[in-house]
Amino acid sequence: MAEKLIVISDMWGVKKGLWITSYLGYLQQYFDIVFYDSQQLGNLDVTVSTEKNIHNAFVEGGIDTAAEHLLNKSLDPCHYLAFSTGGTIAWKAALRGLPMKSLTAVSPTRIRLEKEKPDIPMRLTFGAKDTFMPSAKWAKAIGVKLDIIPNFGHDLYTDEKIISDVCLGLLQKVTSTSIK
Repeated sequence: MAEKLIVISDMWGVKKGLWITSYLGYLQQYFDIVFYDSQQLGNLDVTVSTEKNIHNAFVEGGIDTAAEHLLNKSLDPCHYLAFSTGGTIAWKAALRGLPMKSLTAVSPTRIRLEKEKPDIPMRLTFGAKDTFMPSAKWAKAIGVKLDIIPNFGHDLYTDEKIISDVCLGLLQKVTSTSIK
């Protein structure tokens, strides 16, 4: 039986998410995948869908709402793959008790503001040019390792090279745990 993988979009959800099909294409034969649009999880109702308006809606309660909805939807431990705001949603849900086997978060925007980390295996990937990347001081204080990719910015998760690398990392994690 395939491992379950929950995928959580960036703040744009399915509106600007053609890149997500590459992840699904790589992973669908190895995982039982459930996809969540972060805007739907957060009950966002943004009249004018600008980056600023969507960001504000998430900051003003959407992230917390999405984390609560995720908690209510997911009961069994499984793997999580999340992008940007989706990574922050998954992080917060894990802190509130969401059972996770692992978290792979690419460019999770607001974790740099967190004071504690979930007690789960995780891979946190950022582009070296990402202005939302936590500092090395934060990472050390909270006890996490940052996987920093040179020459990329915040949207690195949309690049085919990064997509391949992230998927390979997930596949290696699952195959190594199923062997033990």
